[in-house]
Amino acid sequence: MIDNLFILPFTLGMITLFVILFIKYGLWISRLSKIDKLRIVQSLFSRRTLAAISESFMEGLIHRKMFRRHGLLGYMHMSLAFGWFLLIVFGHIEVFVQTGSFSTYPWIPIFFNYFNHDSFPGERIMANVMDFLLLFVLSGVLLAYFKRINSKVFGIKKTTKLKPGDRFAMASLWCIFPLRLFAESATAALYGNGGFLTNTVALCFQWVTPEVETGLWWAYSISLGIFFVCMPFSRYMHILTEILFIFLRHYGIKLKKQFNSYSRIQVYSCSRCGVCIDVCQMHIANISNNQSVYILKNMRDHDLTARKLYNCMLCGRCESACPVGINLNDLRISQRIKASKEYNSDYAFLQTLPCEPVVEDKKPEVIYFAGCMTHMTPGIKKSVVQVLEKAGVNYQFMDKEKGACCGRPLMLAGQYQAAQKLIEFNREKIIESGATTLLVSCPICYKVFRDDYELGQITIKHHSEYFLELVEQGKISLKKSDKSIVYHDPCELGRGCGVYIPPRTLLSKTGTVLSTEQEKVTSLCCSGSLGDLSLSMADRNIIKAETLKVLLKQNPDVLATACPLCKKTFVKGVDIQVKDIAEIIVDAME
Repeated sequence: MIDNLFILPFTLGMITLFVILFIKYGLWISRLSKIDKLRIVQSLFSRRTLAAISESFMEGLIHRKMFRRHGLLGYMHMSLAFGWFLLIVFGHIEVFVQTGSFSTYPWIPIFFNYFNHDSFPGERIMANVMDFLLLFVLSGVLLAYFKRINSKVFGIKKTTKLKPGDRFAMASLWCIFPLRLFAESATAALYGNGGFLTNTVALCFQWVTPEVETGLWWAYSISLGIFFVCMPFSRYMHILTEILFIFLRHYGIKLKKQFNSYSRIQVYSCSRCGVCIDVCQMHIANISNNQSVYILKNMRDHDLTARKLYNCMLCGRCESACPVGINLNDLRISQRIKASKEYNSDYAFLQTLPCEPVVEDKKPEVIYFAGCMTHMTPGIKKSVVQVLEKAGVNYQFMDKEKGACCGRPLMLAGQYQAAQKLIEFNREKIIESGATTLLVSCPICYKVFRDDYELGQITIKHHSEYFLELVEQGKISLKKSDKSIVYHDPCELGRGCGVYIPPRTLLSKTGTVLSTEQEKVTSLCCSGSLGDLSLSMADRNIIKAETLKVLLKQNPDVLATACPLCKKTFVKGVDIQVKDIAEIIVDAME
């Protein structure tokens, strides 16, 4: 019986893991709001649960998004995650085939070959299946070894820096499956109960003794126990937390402006795969250690500095690349809100701001909000007005003379309460207008209107979307030229709001739209972002130059964008025309 004590490291490690996870997950869920808890209860027995199970399988085990990024990287993650899962499942099936029951001690399927030396129907088939699955996992382990030596083969230029605890957990994980192979091969050498793989390796273990065999099973058990104990305190906490996150996301739970337990769940769902590092444009200016993977690590370790927190353009490239789907921008903004000293202004001057009166004695169909950046690029607002008047739209220009900021820049800086005062003021004016459509020219405004304003049935449209509707309705006609156009997707309009097709469709009616290497969800930031006010002009110019290199590679006649800030950033230092979509439409109108 004393020989069987090797099950203790595995058993104690597993119990420790379950206790820690039960406490952590229990606390996180208990601290959710009452509304979020109600959402969970109402969604448990619905299609949302089935959708969550499906995504958990595809992303937690198969790693579909990793495969889309790079086949070898996806295979490595899948072989480790899905392979280990199959070993556990088929281990229980193996016990059932032998005993006719799934009721057994939890360590029996894990150490089955050690405890079972008797033949049973289907023994050879099960042994070969288990060996195949073990080989599948070992292939992933070998790739993981190689990735640490040369990550570029896996499509990753830069990898994360590991802390000592992560290295210890990783070392124990990398030892688990080779040690299992050696232990099962030693048993196969003594009793001949292996499959094609373990029986082959057993040829090298002809000298093995029962004491050596037991020692190898001890080593396997210890490696499992160490990994289970280290898991909640290392990067591998994401393995199970990611599944919890997927379920809560499908149940309709969303991040709040204030950092809460759901925010914490997202932070612990980060696998630190490093995918977000490569896509970050800050590297172009030699700015590192402030990428999202490091920020989430700092949040976990409670050592987040203001320099790292605020030194980010919030362009969303990392968020769109994240295989887990973590809301990286919103997490960073919530930390900025937490870290910011509130700006104590009552904004009393807002009440004196004029709003253009409604033309004619009826409510407007459209209320147009230009926004601060559009006022700083007057050619855009002038063009929007020309299109509206040409189409005969009954509109009201909300901030024609003076107006309040939409609140998004303050929100990006962490000034949540100050932003709320502007939001309330603007919201009241918009609703009072009686318009059914809110038209905006700035993607920054568009984003905050969609996310933070409660406008009821009022439809929010960027002018690229609205003008396309006017063309399709025949209210304006466009003449197509032979000019070639490259369109730059603004971060907030594209990745932030998912508007990719309408601008291109509209531009295609005025000229030939060219594709670029990095567009739509992978579009590069112009570097003019208001999300990082600490970024020097020299660094901004370096980032801008790299973006322009991609956009102008095909020598287009026109560089088009749909953001006044992008236009303002690009127009300096280029020889070709840089125009907003609204200006291009005015030029093409018949």
